[in-house]
Amino acid sequence: MDSMWRCDDMNIYNSNWLGGQLKVVSSPDSTLVNRQGLVIDETKNTIKLLEDGNEVIFGKSSIKFTIDNSDVIIDGALVGQRPENRIHRKYRMA
Repeated sequence: MDSMWRCDDMNIYNSNWLGGQLKVVSSPDSTLVNRQGLVIDETKNTIKLLEDGNEVIFGKSSIKFTIDNSDVIIDGALVGQRPENRIHRKYRMA
């Protein structure tokens, strides 16, 4: 079973990521790995970060990341929905 859907990890998936510290931990593009910054905007398919004073936009589908130094690794391809829908979504507990 994919650890993304573990009940104890749901808080990070359902929380608001704006203002959180995002760190890219995995990507097919090796230049994105270990980049980090403050989340300033999020859409269905992208996340915008403030990184060293510059705004950068990452496609969610191309990265796996953590928020606020959490142990939970979020697969961006699996959270391709509008943030307002993700925050209010109810997940069935297994």
